[in-house]
Parts: sequence; C-alpha cells; structure tokens
Amino acid sequence: MQLTGKITPETLMTLEAYTKWRKVHKPEVIAHRKLRSVPLGEHINVQFESETTIRYQIQEMLRIEKVFEEEGILQEIDAYAPLVPDGSNWKATMMIEYTDINERRRELAKLIGVEDRMFVEVEGHGRVYAIADEDLDRETDEKTSAVHFLRFELKPVMCAAIKAGAGVKLGCDHTHYPSHIDMAPDTLASLAGDLK
Repeated sequence: MQLTGKITPETLMTLEAYTKWRKVHKPEVIAHRKLRSVPLGEHINVQFESETTIRYQIQEMLRIEKVFEEEGILQEIDAYAPLVPDGSNWKATMMIEYTDINERRRELAKLIGVEDRMFVEVEGHGRVYAIADEDLDRETDEKTSAVHFLRFELKPVMCAAIKAGAGVKLGCDHTHYPSHIDMAPDTLASLAGDLK
C-alpha cells in the first residue's frame, strides 16, 4: 500500500492486487491501528486515523462490497478520506463501548455531548477540544451515538512541541465521564508523524 498524501482512485489497488497485498500485510496494518488506539477509561476508545488506516478501510470496503466501478470507488473515498489528518491536526474515530445493551442505552443517554468534551493537552499548552461530527449530527435529544468522528486542530507551536517530544494527554471532562490518560511514547511517535 503506497502512501501518496492524497487518496484517489488511481492510488488505490485493484481488487486482485489488494487481495494479494492483504494476505501479506494485514498484520502490519492491525499493529499500526493498535498502536494508534487509545483507551480512555473503561468505555471509550479513540482510534487516531492515518492515511494508512483510511486507505486500508477504503480497500476493505471495496473488497467486501466487490466495488470496481469508478462511481462506487469515489463514494468510498468521499466517505472516508476526510478522516485523513492533514498536517495541522489529528483525526480520530471515538467509540463508546458497552457490551450490555441496557447499560449501553442508559449510558448513551447520560453521555449526550461527550464528543464535544474530548480534548488533547500538549505539555505546556492549553487544552484543545475536539471538533466533532463535521459530516452530520450523531446524537438525538434522548442519547448520543456510540461512534463519533473527532478533529483536534493543533497550533503550529503545539505541533513543534509534539515533534520535539512533549507529552500529550487525551481526556474528557464530561460530567458523566471525567477521565484522562497520558499517551504512550510509541503512540505519540506515530501521531507526531501526522504533523507538519
């Protein structure tokens, strides 16, 4: 899978080529995703996306749905490519995970607005709150969604600090889910690669 900085139909593999590539490289992509996955407390998982994770997602959707026509390929690119970070930000998929369906329903009702209370805090700088769900609203008056898409827009001075090795916290200050965690150094090293 070649990274080009921009996902277009021409930069994707054919279904045949991807099927062969996948047999060899799937473990590497899974390891990359795991490295960029940050659990926050017991029930929130934040998956920081990259060109690699999004290319893989698009190729997987094309493979599963057996899409080979340009219109279908463009639809998948349009759906997922906005999740690739563009040098001044981190983009992530936030999943709220409760195995028991009744508990999930109850907690999602309590967690309305949680996506807007997610933040990253670069050592020596203030909190940067997520810009959430830019594609569409994902909550109702009764509950929030179990999946949200987040963008953390970082100032150039923060990007420079991260690249120089500053620590970063991921956190949430929602009333019903106060939590924060220091990101692991290897995760931060991978995320630093997303920044200009």
